[in-house]
Amino acid sequence: MALELVQASKMGKMPAIAPPKRVTNASVRSREYLTAAEVDKMLEAARGSGRHGRRDEALILLAYRHGLRVGELVALRWDAVDLEAGTIHVNRIKNGTPGVHPLRGPELRALRQLRRDYAGTPYLFCSERKGPLTTATVRKIVARAGRLAGIANAHPHMLRHATGYYLASQGQDTRAIQGYLGHRAITSTAVYTALAPGRYREFWRD
Repeated sequence: MALELVQASKMGKMPAIAPPKRVTNASVRSREYLTAAEVDKMLEAARGSGRHGRRDEALILLAYRHGLRVGELVALRWDAVDLEAGTIHVNRIKNGTPGVHPLRGPELRALRQLRRDYAGTPYLFCSERKGPLTTATVRKIVARAGRLAGIANAHPHMLRHATGYYLASQGQDTRAIQGYLGHRAITSTAVYTALAPGRYREFWRD
């Protein structure tokens, strides 16, 4: 076979080689969401991972607390944040509905630190050159934090799924979760309520 390939190469007639098959998510992960405990481990790992640790921690925290897609995350600007009122305006992509979310203490502290460390840029999450982070960079940040936390194949969308799963597991109203995540159709939100363990809590009474 190797000799045939060499001969074909010399003749300028290389045979077509099929690309490798895409590995399915299910083959490398048993679930597509992270638990709250796993997110906490990733936040701790990001905090201690180099000179941009605080930025990376804030990035993961906001992605989780607000169910942000990676494209929404890199587009966040300071004019959407009101640190005094404790709110952030979230613009959704994929025809999602925008919303104004409250910012809690950990987020406010992280954002104030971020503003001090990366002054003079309109974007929340930026590089040393003050340009916005790329989606590829965010994926690397999340994957590295996951690896350091002992979580294989972590990616940003798992943080969005973690938001929906956490809110549903806390018994939050499905319509409220829909609005919070910016889903146009409630069927997208129902995926999380279907996973919530609370719906089965009364099945057995030991």
